[in-house]
Amino acid sequence: MKKVFTLIASICTALGAFAQTNGWPANYSGVMLQGFYWDSYNQSKWTRLEKRADDFAGYFNLVWVPQSGKTLNATSMGYDPYYYFNQNSSFGTVDELKSMIQTFKNKGIGTIADVVVNHRNTTGWFTFPAETWNGETYQMLSTDIVRNDDGGATLTEANKEGVSLSANNDEGEGWGGMRDLDHKSANVQKIIKAYEKFLVNEIGYEGFRYDMVKGFAGSHVGDYNDAAGVQYSVGECWDSNTAIENWINATGKKSAAFDFQFRYGVRDAINGNDWSKLNSTNNLIHDANYRQYAVTFVENHDMQDRGTTTGYTPDPIKKDTLAANAYLLAMPGTPCVFYTHYLAYPTEIKAMIDARKAAGITNQSNYVNFRSTKAYFANNVTGTKGNLLVYVGSGYSEPSEAQWVRVLNGYHYSYYLNVGMNVPFIDKPSGDYDDSFQATLTAVTNNAGAKVVYTLDGTEPTANSKAVTSGTKVPVNKVTGTTVTLKAGLLVNGAVQNVITRTYNFKEPEQETFETPAAGYTFTAYFIAPEDWEDCKAWAWTNTPKINYTGGQWPGDSEHVYRIKKASDGRNVWQWCYYGTETTTPQYIIFNNGQSGVGVNQTKDLTFTNGGWYQMDGTTTSNPALGINGIKADAQAENNAWYNIAGQRVSTPTQKGLYLHNGKKIVIR
Repeated sequence: MKKVFTLIASICTALGAFAQTNGWPANYSGVMLQGFYWDSYNQSKWTRLEKRADDFAGYFNLVWVPQSGKTLNATSMGYDPYYYFNQNSSFGTVDELKSMIQTFKNKGIGTIADVVVNHRNTTGWFTFPAETWNGETYQMLSTDIVRNDDGGATLTEANKEGVSLSANNDEGEGWGGMRDLDHKSANVQKIIKAYEKFLVNEIGYEGFRYDMVKGFAGSHVGDYNDAAGVQYSVGECWDSNTAIENWINATGKKSAAFDFQFRYGVRDAINGNDWSKLNSTNNLIHDANYRQYAVTFVENHDMQDRGTTTGYTPDPIKKDTLAANAYLLAMPGTPCVFYTHYLAYPTEIKAMIDARKAAGITNQSNYVNFRSTKAYFANNVTGTKGNLLVYVGSGYSEPSEAQWVRVLNGYHYSYYLNVGMNVPFIDKPSGDYDDSFQATLTAVTNNAGAKVVYTLDGTEPTANSKAVTSGTKVPVNKVTGTTVTLKAGLLVNGAVQNVITRTYNFKEPEQETFETPAAGYTFTAYFIAPEDWEDCKAWAWTNTPKINYTGGQWPGDSEHVYRIKKASDGRNVWQWCYYGTETTTPQYIIFNNGQSGVGVNQTKDLTFTNGGWYQMDGTTTSNPALGINGIKADAQAENNAWYNIAGQRVSTPTQKGLYLHNGKKIVIR
């Protein structure tokens, strides 16, 4: 009998693991962060992301990170996969990866692996690596390559070399330049299932983001997820809404999908100056049968503006980044915030997440349109705890105060919670802060006599604590090296209810070391690099006569490029110096981020001026490191708006820095 019970328990355990493979959890209230962007080799290092764990915790439940396998290229975003079981990548070592994932897990954050299995890189045309895991060696063969790979070019080469390919053609779209895998092959299936089990059991990932799923049948994704037993799976099915739903069905509803049509609706509304375009039924979140499987987003690494990347046509949202994220974070589906947006507006985006969680919005929440005009748009979204009303655009009237209380607002967006919730709200989210600020306490209630009571020492507020009326700004003063805990509760008829907590960490700014160039250089030039560059190289030359001043091997000179200071907007200032014997002045110069190959991020060919100052878009007319030269104003600049030194519109600033306001430079101290 004991053996029978043991067998039954084993079966139940197996069925339990199988039951977890449901594509995406129902009624899921989490938010995901895409923890990288194109060429984010420094910002997305495993060690650097790990340091952000405290900052992410409580706001991002999942973080999607770059493909973490080793590639043949020294620097790669990972979409040219070669090794599966060697996890030493351009973003760090396998030990650093495991440490990051474990730290995230300790903070309640799951890590999503970028799984690229549609295609694979090879040495030569046909050689895949042999890899061993758990005592078994895995190696794909030439017969694991689809017969019509690269439009027949691979077959031509196979015939020339006397090599056999699979008898099967590609099940979907091809991927040029690398070998498309035959997912009908038993060997391919065996290896990918082992690879995904390795990612979960050995590395610690909790889910997968599948790249290029239009390249193979969706049924394979369902099979792979069953084998790995993951709860979170999302596919990049870059297509029409009908095609995306068909793909979800093909997986057996064992994977979610990115809601591309949601994204395009937001893009078209913003870029076309017509907010009514958000009132679309052509997306996953509109369909209650697929809402659970919608991972919504407004920007990603494929759509961002990549600067001067050759052959790439960007498709970015050109303005209203905050309004786009406000709409994203108010709506059902599982929102995926793009890292560049978060790095630019961490406080605002986290405050939006606070409002989302206060209302209890999930991936299956219902919503109705509240207002729809070209100038503005509003939806009323029903959560498990209350209703969130999101407005985007301009020129709208305030909704009824008898029904709604505004808790957040910024450029082209506002959030309101319904009064029946009877909760307090704090507009400043938890996180790291550089300086003192004011937090607005709001009473979301229909009780006219209600007040908000609060403490700043971490103790629970009582009826005897400091009481303020709704809308009061409470100063939170900086004490370097300490954490200030703000707790607020709603005081109704002498009783405190629904206490909420925010923790503010005041840290000493990291000390930075800058370099001083040696004396004796003949030519020099200065470059203010994009914020994410932590390395810089220079390539300087003349065409007539042909002279190279930077070593003659791309991407150029780094030994004589010095990080000398910070610009007023926080970007690094680099100085290139020439110490050679050439006396002819260079004609041109290029600055790049030090990455060789396809992923290099560089300026155009810049006309060289000795002692000149440069930015990504060209030469400045004077030393801009401490000024505001070259700022590109927001397309919708208006009086009373605030802009940082990079020309981005921001909320009324609370941190130190140089800003533009009403056409003047304002220094916040």
